[in-house]
Amino acid sequence: MSSIAVPLPELGESVVEGTVARWLVKEGDVVVMDQPLVEVTTDKVDAEIPAPEAGRVEKLLVAEGETVAVGTELVRLATDASAAEGAPARSAEPAAAPAAAASAAPDEPPARATPVASALADEAGVDLEGVTGTGVGGRITKDDVVQHVARRPAPSPPAGAPAAPSPSTGAPAAQAGSSAPAAPAQPASAGSGALSLDEARARFGSYALQEGDRVQPMSPLRKLVAQHMVYSKHTSPHVGTVAEIDMGGVAAVRDGAKRAFREANGYALTYLPFIVHATVRALREFPALNASVIEDAIVEKRAVHVGIAVETEKGLVVPVVRHADRLSLAGLAAAVEDLSSRARSKKLSADDLKGGTFTVSNPGRTGNLYGFAIINQPQVGILRMGEIVKRPVVRDIDGADAIVIRPMMHLALSYDHRAVDGAPANGFLHRVRALLEEAEFDL
Repeated sequence: MSSIAVPLPELGESVVEGTVARWLVKEGDVVVMDQPLVEVTTDKVDAEIPAPEAGRVEKLLVAEGETVAVGTELVRLATDASAAEGAPARSAEPAAAPAAAASAAPDEPPARATPVASALADEAGVDLEGVTGTGVGGRITKDDVVQHVARRPAPSPPAGAPAAPSPSTGAPAAQAGSSAPAAPAQPASAGSGALSLDEARARFGSYALQEGDRVQPMSPLRKLVAQHMVYSKHTSPHVGTVAEIDMGGVAAVRDGAKRAFREANGYALTYLPFIVHATVRALREFPALNASVIEDAIVEKRAVHVGIAVETEKGLVVPVVRHADRLSLAGLAAAVEDLSSRARSKKLSADDLKGGTFTVSNPGRTGNLYGFAIINQPQVGILRMGEIVKRPVVRDIDGADAIVIRPMMHLALSYDHRAVDGAPANGFLHRVRALLEEAEFDL
């Protein structure tokens, strides 16, 4: 009898682990190819892992609720002919997990919720049957539970009950006539994840916490982002270079087209597609920036897949515009709008996060002269936009120097000095600048 292992696949760049949310089969079940075996949740996407071949479930290797690294074996399937005989037709509805099925009534299937959402619901006293899921396939997420709690009317306190926690400190007011100190600070809201002062003191004894301090443990996504950033800084010798760019030409093109563009497409024409368009054209001329370091080799990529850093409620994600160099300015605008919208509504797939060869980051309009972003491994470069502000600059007008007011922006390039030297890096950035200042864009 032969058997195969089904591992946890890579579910997106920077996703290094996943949690087994629910088994859809049990040991001994006969399955067909592509039948979902298990629901897995990560901090970016939820997914069902299918059977790569028909067979019989030999052993479930990971328990529900357990978090494992990418590549960990989840289940073993016997794939010999006799094991696959009599495999049932694939059902439209997945089988219930053994543990859940045992405890649920036959006509009341368990709520589909991520492990984090389930734990949070238990803590907040929330019945998941009353929560609407916005995750993949209607799965209930942590944010769904938090929003449900926020919408609940606050119960009226009974007569003589202690005062409610103060919004400013989170601590209940001391009772009249009591000499005892005020109770320690509590979480600001159900599901916020904040620790009380006593809990924080026990957990973080190296810092002398004071009354009023608020300790917010890192979310799983923030932990992953932190690990990825530390890994990148440890791996790549980062070098930065900055260009100041006159965006007057781009502003004129945008201002002339933005009303018709919105009427035709239903969304605004922003500056970001112009930056991406200039970037991908420059990457074609400077392929050293469209590369990765793999062991002791530098691989210059033929395809240009540009990651767009997007801030969401769950944190930073970097969906990828595929073959960005093949798209017109309008096509890039449509791709950026689609990815940004799906990122903020938590509808990105794992494939949307894979395979980027270069990244453009737009951290926002205000308070952002310029800054150097951390490279998104295994790429070798990332371009960070600054804010566009009007500044006095010197220009040659009819052979004489003159001070004029122009919309200016800084673009900051971080690059990996293992793969890229200063000359090509500066050449690339200078080319991006030239393309933007020439502003020869066709919508």
